Amino acid sequence: MYGLAAPSQGGAELSTWRVELGADAATPVHVIDREQVWMPLSGSFEVEVDGGSERAAAGQAVILPAGSVRRLTAVGGPAQALVAMAAGGRAVLPDGQERIPLPWAE
Repeated sequence: MYGLAAPSQGGAELSTWRVELGADAATPVHVIDREQVWMPLSGSFEVEVDGGSERAAAGQAVILPAGSVRRLTAVGGPAQALVAMAAGGRAVLPDGQERIPLPWAE
């Protein structure tokens, strides 16, 4: 995760960052309390949201609703994406209660 714009970088309402995942690497299964837009730049992702699955490749965008259980996996090689969400979002692991800040988005 590489922070691009966030409150700590002078932004007030929006956070953006670049995600790089190696081949077959995945995010943990988690929930974010803000809507996110994932925009693949290279490669492709399997996007699992609330039990459903779809693929997203460079040039596409996927909207992940706030509160949805999600996991993204690089498919067929490494993948990169830009992600945008409202500032101040927190993550929660599905079995946890603790709201975890996203340092690259603060």
